[in-house]
Amino acid sequence: MRQTILYGPRDIRFEERTEPVIVAPTDAIIRLSATCVCGSDLWPYRGLNDVKEPMAMGHEYCGIVEEVGSAVTSVRPGQFVVGSFCLSDNTCPHCKFGFQSSCEKREFMTGAQAPLARVPLADGSLVATAEIPPEDLIPSLLAVSDVFGTGWYAADAARVQPGSTVVVVGDGAVGLMGVLSAKQMGAGRIIAMSRHKTRQDLALEFGATDIVTERGDAGVAQIKQMTGGVGADSVLECVGMKESMFQALDCTRPGGSIGYVGVPHGVEFDGEMLFFAQKNMMGGPAPVRRFLPDLMNLVLQRKINPGKVFDLKLPIADVAEGYRAMDERRAIKALLQP
Repeated sequence: MRQTILYGPRDIRFEERTEPVIVAPTDAIIRLSATCVCGSDLWPYRGLNDVKEPMAMGHEYCGIVEEVGSAVTSVRPGQFVVGSFCLSDNTCPHCKFGFQSSCEKREFMTGAQAPLARVPLADGSLVATAEIPPEDLIPSLLAVSDVFGTGWYAADAARVQPGSTVVVVGDGAVGLMGVLSAKQMGAGRIIAMSRHKTRQDLALEFGATDIVTERGDAGVAQIKQMTGGVGADSVLECVGMKESMFQALDCTRPGGSIGYVGVPHGVEFDGEMLFFAQKNMMGGPAPVRRFLPDLMNLVLQRKINPGKVFDLKLPIADVAEGYRAMDERRAIKALLQP
């Protein structure tokens, strides 16, 4: 089969590779119904993370189970499944506390930008639907695998409550999913920080009540003005850069909460500043497995449509164009169809 491989900065290839096979008895092989390019894939693509050897790309996935290892009991061939990008056994103490992304056996999914993929720890990572879902729901079910699950975690970690004021820093796919999540959690006011018209429009469709185009200190000043000088109850940090993290901190009221899910690059904090800021912080890789069943049900019941975040759909053979379009901000998120 052909598979997506990153060789170095902006050198992405769709080339012939060996089909995946069962390696451990806890593995499953799935045939992808859809996959996509993640914003975090752009870090190594841009050369911001070292690529020391060719990397099999892709960690967002859903599809039909083809084969399972001898120890797998929760899914079987022929079922449609969605899996978390962060693989877990879902039985260790951390998993039982709802932090499957810190599982004692944690692995990160790779190789999903392909027609077939091996999923380790299948019992703990995959959730099956009762029947094969309609084709039009596939993009939204795929979104649950990472980008929507991560946006939901950002809102959960930021302690979004009914009626609360929420600020979302970052207008990429995760930030837009954070807007949708905050809306589902009943936030009273959702302020999306964005400079891009298409992203602003989608944020408003997902439930944003206000748009702020300013960034940095000017953006913080605008948030303070809109909240009577107080700041927001909950802030979702969905970028991972120094400016965005400090913007999130400064937008949050004392006693408020920040959910940070942007993979950090060059972010450092001063302990004394944090001490006197008196703000809650929770984040890291999203424990998507905790939320999978409920979020999948919302999609299957057609109560939400996170799949709208995919504004570019390509055959997987054109995966390099998907990376280029997202890198150049011509697309929010590229869906790949095997």
